[in-house]
Amino acid sequence: MSSTIERLHEAVTRISRNVADTSRTAKLVQGGRTKMAKKLVEEASEVSLDAVTNDREAVVRESADLIYNLTVLWVDMGISPDDVWNEMKRREQLYGIAEKLHKGPVAVINGGVTVGPQGDKG
Repeated sequence: MSSTIERLHEAVTRISRNVADTSRTAKLVQGGRTKMAKKLVEEASEVSLDAVTNDREAVVRESADLIYNLTVLWVDMGISPDDVWNEMKRREQLYGIAEKLHKGPVAVINGGVTVGPQGDKG
């Protein structure tokens, strides 16, 4: 999967550098970061709503849209897929692969992770 995202990232990067491009991706990029962020939220909402209604196929389709829009935002912000993969590796080393970064204070003591008194709020 990561190679697919990397190819998507490269394609969006090429499109974003071509001011003459009239594709939907180019229009999204030209619309600016606010437009990109709004599209990202829209797609995340659609995934959530489809999940609540138990529409598996719609979740698959909307997830692809979500990943696409996230990648467009990454390109605009100069973020590469490797930046994200490296952060995921860092978190895996601290918390394990199936854990999300804690929002509250965290300390690493004797090789273990301790969550502060506020716990995980996210």
